[in-house]
Amino acid sequence: MEPVKGITFKIAAVMVFICMSSLIKATAPEVPPGEAVFFRSFFAIPVILGWLWWRGDLATGLRVKSPMAHFWRGLVGTSAMGFGFAALGFLPLPDVTAIGYATPMLVVIFAAMFLGEEVRAFRLGSVALGLTGVLIILAPKLSLLENDMVSRGEALGAILVLIAAVFAALAGIHVRQMVKTEQTSAIVFYFSATASLLGLCTLPFGWVVPSVEQAAFLVSAGLLGGLGQIFLTSAYRYADASVVAPFDYTSMIFAVLIGFFVFDEVPTFQTLMGGSIVILAGVMIILREHSLGLKRGKARQGMTPQG
Repeated sequence: MEPVKGITFKIAAVMVFICMSSLIKATAPEVPPGEAVFFRSFFAIPVILGWLWWRGDLATGLRVKSPMAHFWRGLVGTSAMGFGFAALGFLPLPDVTAIGYATPMLVVIFAAMFLGEEVRAFRLGSVALGLTGVLIILAPKLSLLENDMVSRGEALGAILVLIAAVFAALAGIHVRQMVKTEQTSAIVFYFSATASLLGLCTLPFGWVVPSVEQAAFLVSAGLLGGLGQIFLTSAYRYADASVVAPFDYTSMIFAVLIGFFVFDEVPTFQTLMGGSIVILAGVMIILREHSLGLKRGKARQGMTPQG
């Protein structure tokens, strides 16, 4: 393991994904979410294939054992992407990023519900803390007593991000099961392929002909999405998940900077406070998982016959 390389790739992945979201946000007022999903997914495919060819894994890296597992992962993951892209048209980038941090909290809950994983008091407390942070961000946006269009748009955006977080958590649970039998490269490629097809299926629901600038943004978003996936995969090749996972939260720094300098968005006090609480809860869960992993490893070593 080379932790410094892993951390560097992780931060690069986070930065690339935030830039990708920024490009999608720039087109959101005119381009429907389904169309954005298509561009984001389709133009990631050549990048992924080129990476597999460069690694010499093109012949074997796309083999699958359970095609339907890839389909369901694609369906759930594409739903998360679509709702998330739709939210970018209604909310500032830092808000979408901060509310999206609910995903790892929901993964803990869904792991207990669907995978039978044991969730003890510490993790439950961390999840409760994280969801409290999310509620702090959401509270001003979900005031249904406001009648102006801006407030209604923010409320809709907040709901869309929450739905995206639920689907993203379900996708995460599904991937946890898939990695037991499927190759990571195949999961990444077939997700992009499935999302491209599903995005294309939204064509009858109102695609637009993008301007040259919009088309450039959408294609760039796809290329960056593929590059970010490569960086993310590389991060986990060089360092343990517990080492690189906390750096997910550097996305808030990039989101605030891009939001301020590109979109003239100033994060509210509630967004910064709630986001900080969610980040704290997420790091607590990651550290707890790392501690439990070390204990399980020692237990397995203790059960291994010696000599």
